[in-house]
Amino acid sequence: MKFITRIASTKEERLHFLARTDLGEIEVDFFAAVSMLRQVLPAQQYGLICKSTYAKWIGGDESYGEDPMTAPPTTLLTLLSSGEQWWQYALCVERLFVTQLTREQQLPCISSGEAAAILPKPPSFRDFYAFEAHVMQARARRGLEMQPEWYEFPVFYFSNASALLGDNDVVPCPKGCSRLDYELEVATIIRQSVIDVKAEDWLDVTAGLTILNDWSARDIQAKEMKVGLGPAKGKDFATSLGPILITWDELIDCKVVTENGHGPNFALQMRGYVNDVLRSEGNMRDLYFTFGDMIARASESVRLYPGDVIGSGTVGTGCILEIGEELQPWLVQGDRVRLEVERIGRLTNVIA
Repeated sequence: MKFITRIASTKEERLHFLARTDLGEIEVDFFAAVSMLRQVLPAQQYGLICKSTYAKWIGGDESYGEDPMTAPPTTLLTLLSSGEQWWQYALCVERLFVTQLTREQQLPCISSGEAAAILPKPPSFRDFYAFEAHVMQARARRGLEMQPEWYEFPVFYFSNASALLGDNDVVPCPKGCSRLDYELEVATIIRQSVIDVKAEDWLDVTAGLTILNDWSARDIQAKEMKVGLGPAKGKDFATSLGPILITWDELIDCKVVTENGHGPNFALQMRGYVNDVLRSEGNMRDLYFTFGDMIARASESVRLYPGDVIGSGTVGTGCILEIGEELQPWLVQGDRVRLEVERIGRLTNVIA
């Protein structure tokens, strides 16, 4: 399933999903779709239709119980916070909706509103540093060798969870910055309240995968890092997230086994363009530390909550700092950056 967040005319967040129909792909309001389905389908029919391959794939229970009959969630965060039963129902809404749409030959619940970050205000945002190629090449650019400690455990920093941007949003350049950079990343979102998660169980506690652009003010960041703390102001002005969150059942054929056994990874091509010129290219399968490793580290002795965002860090060749300003000058006003990840889609922003 593919989820999208939009901002309604009332300025409220609204959760949507993409429905693949005989009439083409349409974007549908989740709340309106569930409300409509409850009117036309018997409650027990949810359980009959919702014997999804998703539950079998993750080893979950095929019995979804009775319809919760609570008000349908209107945002991704409220959906994630509503518990396992609502999540499993949500994964089946597209199928139920398309079945009913085909029978009725009508187009109810079609979405509207402005695009937004898939999760505009998450509880927290941790960004890791998990692609070896990026770390190695970025350090080599500065005349530095790899630190042995990097291989011991995945490291991360906390960034500004209140400065998330969506697709086509304008990116502000921080005051005093003359070395503005993009970063091509992917991210996952926690969907359960968990602590001390085992690396091999990471799919069970996450909602899916999305695209992340960790905008970076390299000159500000460099000064901060010399002090031995950060990154802070070099990162906290903007992060783009979305626009689509794709659930794991859509990526079954992309799963790959990891050498360390720390949960599966996914083979997904990643590309970054500046003004329609390809500048970055990598693959999610090249993660040295899997999201399983990252989540195990983040949740060690610390509780994670629904909606917490976990970023992968930059893929190899995924930023100007790494590929060099001789190939791609630092970003300036009017530059358009487009990130694409196979099966997920694209995330585009313009520099203010």
